Amino acid sequence: MTTHGGYEPVFCTVVPPHVLDKLSQAEDSTLADAARKTLERDAYERTHRRLTTVVGAPSIAPPLGAEAGKPHRTIYDARHRTDLPGKKVRTEGSEPGKDATVNRAYAGLGATFELFLKAYERDSIDANGLPLDATVHYEENYNNAFWNGEQMVFGDGDGEIFLDFTIPIDVIGHELTHGVTQYTANLTYFGQPGALNESMSDVFGSLIKQHTLGQTAAEADWLIGAGLLAPRVTGSALRSMKAPGTAYDDDVLGKDPQPATMDDFVRTGRDNGGVHINSGIPNHAFYIVATTLGGHAWERAGQIWYDVLTGGKLKKDALFVDFATLTVEAAKSRYQDGEELQAVLKAWEQVGVRTA
Repeated sequence: MTTHGGYEPVFCTVVPPHVLDKLSQAEDSTLADAARKTLERDAYERTHRRLTTVVGAPSIAPPLGAEAGKPHRTIYDARHRTDLPGKKVRTEGSEPGKDATVNRAYAGLGATFELFLKAYERDSIDANGLPLDATVHYEENYNNAFWNGEQMVFGDGDGEIFLDFTIPIDVIGHELTHGVTQYTANLTYFGQPGALNESMSDVFGSLIKQHTLGQTAAEADWLIGAGLLAPRVTGSALRSMKAPGTAYDDDVLGKDPQPATMDDFVRTGRDNGGVHINSGIPNHAFYIVATTLGGHAWERAGQIWYDVLTGGKLKKDALFVDFATLTVEAAKSRYQDGEELQAVLKAWEQVGVRTA
């Protein structure tokens, strides 16, 4: 048991290992070295997370006198080192400084808090006012961002393949949603439940961006990490929920391997059983539901997904069929036999996942 009420936090990165593996084999030693260094750092942090889970992570409580329903953000600067959390540089309510990375991290934490509070009446990622901490300028040329079970960490990228990881607000939302999953369904980070874990972060990361921009489902780009890839990269983002497998096709990074349907499900032992790859299937199902219903996706489609994530019926080892079946139940429970139920049934049928 951990100090998180029995939840076992995992180490979750936004850039998948298979992308960094490919990059580490680049002929350009500068690109390859940054990727290898990132992979090594990720391996260390992943091991550290496992050890922390065993001995118990420190409990985190809202500051004394903190007001419920308000964010409690703290941004730290690692100054290109790896000691966490680093030097405190901005706290809740303080004015923006000269460092754009710090300001973006602060804003992204706030946007995530706002979406969960306004749309789902959830007070922070644990529903109990958990402080939101983030460290920026982590390591040198670090090509990733991660949630380590306690806080967010952002690299600056190498400037050649990846830019500053605070640029896409959906990357910030993606990683913090791993915290929401940690405190709710706590999906096992392997195979199909791991892909569902990743998909939840993509879904709500995208909704956070759409909520911030005031976009409808039709107006959204449905890309995860747009603006993260450097100009030299042939691609638009890390992943596409609208068209999985099309986010990038680059000489150095390779081609986006995500499937959109079960016909192309990838069986692999890498990336924890393809958690960042096969997440394209439930991602695409959510996109279909959201665009079929129209309007703001966080309202009806997002509500159904949130109901399943937090409803207590989603098991840690849930498969796609289990999750799909629960979305059908949730749609019927909240919206009876209306268009919401039909949209959910249609979506899972289109991606090849059966429902009970």
